[in-house]
Amino acid sequence: MALRLVGAGFGRTGTKSLKAALETLGIGPCHHMAEVRAHPEEQHFWIAAARGDLPDWDAVFANYGACVDWPSAYFWREIAAHFADAKVLLSVRPADDWVRSIHATIYRSLTDLHRPPPGPERDRQDAVREIIFNKQFGGQLGDRDAALKVYRDHIAEVQATIAPERLLTYDVAQGWEPLCNFLDLPVPDEPFPFTNTTREFQERAAARKRG
Repeated sequence: MALRLVGAGFGRTGTKSLKAALETLGIGPCHHMAEVRAHPEEQHFWIAAARGDLPDWDAVFANYGACVDWPSAYFWREIAAHFADAKVLLSVRPADDWVRSIHATIYRSLTDLHRPPPGPERDRQDAVREIIFNKQFGGQLGDRDAALKVYRDHIAEVQATIAPERLLTYDVAQGWEPLCNFLDLPVPDEPFPFTNTTREFQERAAARKRG
């Protein structure tokens, strides 16, 4: 299975909703940060990538039809070049909403980690933190202005790099129609699957800390 769609959007731009939507449309399974936790046998790919050793993308996504969210979103350029026939989806949301959401969720999780003993779970945590906190944001995710600059610069870079006919810049608040038009698929007869609110994210994180 070759990727049909590469997600270039940052986390907290509706990527969990996009995962559900793409799988409803048959563009899947869709890789998301959730898969890194759910499939320990795949974690070595991202641990290597965090060290700078890029994996075999065909092997990474052998069982997937799409990818969204981190960690793959950090490597959007490499993945889009490797899967040259795949379309690219840049998920966005208003910048102030995004930074408020990421500071209440991902930033909090990355800086308030329950450190497990040495082993695969710690390795996974370290890889995720390295890719998002250090590589994507240069260690400045907690600085609102610095984080916003990275977010805005990223959007501009993707839009300047990917051919317009291959790219959709998309806010999940737009619902099914732009996404389905981009993918040449009919609009499903069901509501768009909005999910993973800030509150839902925080509740899951709290449950994990409780064990």
